[in-house]
Order: sequence, then structure tokens, then C-alpha cells
Amino acid sequence: MDLLNEFSPLRIQVESLIEKYLTSNTSEEFKEIVLHQVKAGGKRIRPALVLLSCMACNGRVEDAFPVAAAMELIHNYSLIFDDIIDRGELRRGKPTTRKKYGDTMAILAAVHYREAITEALNNSKNSTQLHKLVAEAIKALVEGERLDVLFEQAGRDDEYIVKHRRNSIGIDEYIEMVKCKTGTLLKACCMAGAIVADAQEDFINALGSYGINIGIAFQVADDIIDLFGEEKKVGKKIGKDIIEHKLGNIALLLYIKSFPNEANKVLNVLRRDHVEYSDVLNIIETMESKGVREKAYSFGSSYVWKAKESLKILPDTDAKQKLLKLADLILYREY
Repeated sequence: MDLLNEFSPLRIQVESLIEKYLTSNTSEEFKEIVLHQVKAGGKRIRPALVLLSCMACNGRVEDAFPVAAAMELIHNYSLIFDDIIDRGELRRGKPTTRKKYGDTMAILAAVHYREAITEALNNSKNSTQLHKLVAEAIKALVEGERLDVLFEQAGRDDEYIVKHRRNSIGIDEYIEMVKCKTGTLLKACCMAGAIVADAQEDFINALGSYGINIGIAFQVADDIIDLFGEEKKVGKKIGKDIIEHKLGNIALLLYIKSFPNEANKVLNVLRRDHVEYSDVLNIIETMESKGVREKAYSFGSSYVWKAKESLKILPDTDAKQKLLKLADLILYREY
């Protein structure tokens, strides 16, 4: 993560703004709760994308600070809700907001984040354009979360979910879900950096294309890490997607597609009301032995390539070189 560490001085300024927007007009009793999610850590890739995209378009990095804070707030806002939806108890090796403070306080904290995002955007250059961009990104994120839930094979008995559950998922459907769930926000980060730099339209679009493609690669990496990562580095239990009945994982989908004789074994486990961890480990071990991890990395690398190709139109600057390196880092990371 050396590349991200180079952003430490800029990161400090963004972190300061994040805390400012979260704690303004907030009661002392509530501050601990609203700060818990962002204090738990994180790579801060989204602010880095905003700042680098701004610099790649010859903009003033200072103009990008408020929207960089807004984008990180959107990410963490979505994580609070994600943990409520998935009943998550551990994130980044620490108790989730809903685990520590309960679902009610977590929901209130998430709503508070949404208004902090609005404040940050109001303080940004070209705020009207940014508000439109963010509204579209959050709506897409919600749709991605909806699809992710419907891709689960068991575990929820709500009438709507049972009625609309996807019993079979193709790679194209996975990509559509991932674009919404992860890609659109990274796309918005890159476009926002260009927008506050007053960049020309083709530069904004090029960075948007870069963002959506690294977003897909980012989720592919998350899927790989979920199944093959080191628990100590990841900060949560390995195989969580299988435990939570999720078929929307690229490694599982490639395994089923490449080895159809194994499909029923995987689906039978995912469709049980309670998944035994021994079955999780057995599936992961078999996938590893059949080279599924490598297949997933190969799949993700095609989107890294597309992302890099998108940047050809931009002038050759240090910021552009960092964006190219970041594309590789996003896929080949350990956590």
C-alpha cells in the first residue's frame, strides 16, 4: 500500500474534513457513534481517486478536498447499512456500528452520514453537478445491494426476496450487480475529481470509464479475498460469502461454470439454512486445488487493462502514472 501511503499529508486534511462534517451540529452523546465507522480505519482509496483525478486534469487539489470527504462518507454510509442488512458483526477487525451500538443507532448514524455528505457537496466547487452525480451513484449502489441480496440462495424469508430470488446467475448478471454495488461509486469519485478541476468532457468521461472498470476489479479482488485471504490481514472470517449464502461471488461463479459437475455441491451448501464451516473450508480447498483463484485474477485483470486503456487520452503526468499503478494495486491486494 506504499502508493496510498504517499497520500498521508493529503489524507490528514481529508480526514479532518470527514470528522468536521460528521460532528457539526451533533450532540456530544452521538459523536462517538457517528465517528465509530470512520475511526475503524480503511484504505481511503476513494478520496485518493478524487484527488488523483483532479490532479490528472491539472486541477487544484485543494478544490477536491470537500468532495473527496463526501465520497469516503458515501462509502462508509453504505457499509453501515450493509452490516445491518447482512447482520455483520466484524469489519476491519473491529465491531461494526450495529454490533456495538445496535441496529437503531446504526440506522440513525447512517442517516446522519447522508446529511453530512450533502454538507460536504454544498462546500464543493461545481456543487450542482456533483449533487447530480452523487444522487445517481447512491441510487445505483442501492440497486447493487438489492441484487446482491437477491443473489443469496437462502437465509432470508421475506416474501419479496423469496419471490424474486435468483436461483441461477450468469457472469453478465454478476457484472451488472458489481457495476452498481461497487463500480458506480468509484466512477463517481474519478468524475468528481475531474469536475472540480473544470476538465473537458472527454477527460471526465475517460476517468469515468477508468473508475467503473477498476470498480469491477475491486469487487473481484474482494471476492477472491473473501475466499482465499488471510483472516488476520482481512479482519473478518474467511468464507463469509458462503456462510451468508451468497452466489454473487466471481470465484464461486467461475468454479460452477468451469466445473459444472461441482455445481450441485456448491449450491446445496449455499441453500442450507445453516452452513457448516467444515463445508465452507472444503469448498475453498477444492476451488484452490482446481486453480479457481487464478481464474478469478485473470478475469479481474481484463478490467484492469480496460481501466488503463481509458487513461490514454489524458496528458502524461505523475498523477496519471499513479492512477495506472493504483489499478494494479486494487486487484492484487491482500485486504
